[in-house]
Amino acid sequence: MCGRDYRIAAMVSRRAPIAGRFTTEEVALAARNRGMPLEALRYDVTPPGLHYLLVHFDIPDPDESRWKLDIGGLVSRPCALSLGELKALPAKTVRVTMECAGNGRGQLSPRYPSVPWLEEGVSTAEWTGVALSDLLNRAGLRENANELVFHGADRGFDAGVEHHFARSLSRTQALGGDVLVAYAMNGAPLPPQHGAPLRLVVPRWYGMASVKWLRAIEAVDRPFDGLQQARSYHFRRVPGEKGEPCTLMRVNSLMAPPGIPDFYTRKRIVEAEEVPIIGRAWSGAAPIVRVEFGVDGEWHAAALGKADVPHAWQGWSTRWQAVPGEHELSCRATDAAGNTQPLEPPWDLSGFGNNGVQRIRVTVRP
Repeated sequence: MCGRDYRIAAMVSRRAPIAGRFTTEEVALAARNRGMPLEALRYDVTPPGLHYLLVHFDIPDPDESRWKLDIGGLVSRPCALSLGELKALPAKTVRVTMECAGNGRGQLSPRYPSVPWLEEGVSTAEWTGVALSDLLNRAGLRENANELVFHGADRGFDAGVEHHFARSLSRTQALGGDVLVAYAMNGAPLPPQHGAPLRLVVPRWYGMASVKWLRAIEAVDRPFDGLQQARSYHFRRVPGEKGEPCTLMRVNSLMAPPGIPDFYTRKRIVEAEEVPIIGRAWSGAAPIVRVEFGVDGEWHAAALGKADVPHAWQGWSTRWQAVPGEHELSCRATDAAGNTQPLEPPWDLSGFGNNGVQRIRVTVRP
């Protein structure tokens, strides 16, 4: 992207954080990009219809008969593979927890005007496809190929710039970590909204790295300067700051809200009895080693489930002796790298990476 494009983007898209009611544009984005209902935390693998969804532009026409994956740039054997040719290669299935980088944005005040996620922008699926490393080895990745660019078929305007959605990974990142070019989700062909017929799946990274409707892989010798890579998806505290790119998911946890909800407020009503509490915890940096369950600010250790799936969330559970009255329930996780969720949402200009503890208001009735 040329310098002029960036100057235009800076002029037309400098969206300042806002306070108050959600805008019409935010409501429209929320209606189009839905989150996972938190009661779906009961599933180890999220059913496709409940998996969170973020689509930047329009969903492309997934015509499998005409779709080709081009692999080119700095490779010895450029190729264009059909879906049938890809499915004929050795297949691999990986269970992956995926979270939107903007998950939790709607909890910040003031907030960045975009998809107003609260905490539902996370899910887990089993993806089947071809290991990216196998495809790159097959194409003969050259020694001077330092970065791989992944081009999606979805096209539109963002920050005043017209472009196809595209992201990149370094050579090391692309060749390791169980990165997939996937054509199936939970044992079935990819649904259109989840990238059919092909998508990238990058375990442990925020979801923007897992490019949907993948149409081309390009090996290059310099950092990719596309809008979604070079300027979007960066942690920033103040306007104009270069910031740090969003990469691995921060440590986080959620619980399935107990009891029954009020339709409008979603406030929970619980009986005065022993209440089972279940949830999930995850981190892109390291395995989960501890989850704590909080009641009115007092923390107690929860029981962790088996940590036998390296790229997927980990179950946790506890039991709460609910007594009549108003209570606030919360949970927080710690990973093996020593990262613990903060009690309050960490400030970010664009609302990225909010891993502040979940809080649920509960009324316990006699």
